[in-house]
Amino acid sequence: MICFLTSTTVLPENSGLNPANRFVDELHEHFPSPCRALFICSDPDSRDITDFYTNATKAEFEKAGFPIDDIRPLDSRNEEQAAVLVRESDLIFLAGGHVPTQNRFFHKIGLCDLLKDYHGIIIGISAGSMNSAEIVYSRPEKKGEAIDPDYQRFLKGLNLTKANLLPHYQENKDHILDGLRIYEDIAYPDSMGRTFYAIPDGSYLFIDERKEELRGETYMISGGIFKKISSDGETVVLR
Repeated sequence: MICFLTSTTVLPENSGLNPANRFVDELHEHFPSPCRALFICSDPDSRDITDFYTNATKAEFEKAGFPIDDIRPLDSRNEEQAAVLVRESDLIFLAGGHVPTQNRFFHKIGLCDLLKDYHGIIIGISAGSMNSAEIVYSRPEKKGEAIDPDYQRFLKGLNLTKANLLPHYQENKDHILDGLRIYEDIAYPDSMGRTFYAIPDGSYLFIDERKEELRGETYMISGGIFKKISSDGETVVLR
């Protein structure tokens, strides 16, 4: 299995797939042909949104020179077919969206177990990348979550990596939720005894059987301490 865990695969300012940090070059080295793809939703009941992003993802990848012979969405319409759909796929997209909602769906379809014998490519996008961790850090993101004592910030994930990613760093770094700064007042305290990696759009975590590398600009939050550990074009080896 090969994983690309990203904030986003598309950079709007470049009108196409992210060319930074060898993302497109690395993808060319591993992209399957023929390619049967599966787009696993973030919200199983938001069918129109899932269909939109399924089709948009196929279009963006084909425009960048990655032909996809077939792409199917996986949501509440066909969740009972999850095992077959995963087994028949060469490429799996894990959608972006609300982390806890997606996490519940992943558990419902038993995705962690289904991926144990999967040998294709996985591309995580935002929430999909976060839910790929062994223990997911589900940072509050909707109004009321940061002050809800029952909100679960740590969830069981897909166990594709031990690394906790915080996507869209540049976009979110100054965001206020429930009167709290999402980094200084939420993520920093939550990092006591843990490590999070904040990545801007364009950076990603690459995983294969031999290595696990953070590629591009990355910030580490650990024990309440925040520091930049790499810049664009640089790599941080996790294993």
